[in-house]
Amino acid sequence: MKTIKQGLLIFCTLTVIVGGIYPAFVYGISQIFFAEKARGGIVMYKDQKVGARLIAQEFTNDKYFWGRPSAAGYNASASGASNYALTNKDHQAAVKERKDKGLDYDLLTTSGSGLDPHISPDAAYLQVERVAKSRGLNPEVVTKLVKENIEGRQLGFLGEERVNVLRLNLSLETLVHE
Repeated sequence: MKTIKQGLLIFCTLTVIVGGIYPAFVYGISQIFFAEKARGGIVMYKDQKVGARLIAQEFTNDKYFWGRPSAAGYNASASGASNYALTNKDHQAAVKERKDKGLDYDLLTTSGSGLDPHISPDAAYLQVERVAKSRGLNPEVVTKLVKENIEGRQLGFLGEERVNVLRLNLSLETLVHE
């Protein structure tokens, strides 16, 4: 009986520490030191929440730059990749459909999380003509906007250059309405 009591005491103590105190501590630290990232990078436009810059948003209109396709359907609570093999017929059909639309580079396949908010600069440049034409803008102006929205490597050497699609589209809206 003594062993059972000790086991239950340890179980309850660890449950409180690991299930309550530790998560509250980590949450508090994240809110103090990384508040913007901890909230997903909420972005406001004209006093309205338009999305989170750290989570992919779905853009399908020709007037906007498109992000990577999402196997999760752009639902932040249901992230995940399709896990299809390259030889899977469904995967091949989806890639062919995207390629037939004129997409290339990282716009052909989904990201690992299904919610990647970034595309490569090359993928953004491939969309310049379509976006400029649909908005009646000079492609050089839109190209300049893409260049201004390229984010460098993290710490100068980690990862690749990338473009946040939501920020780029918001910059485009600001450019158009100025």
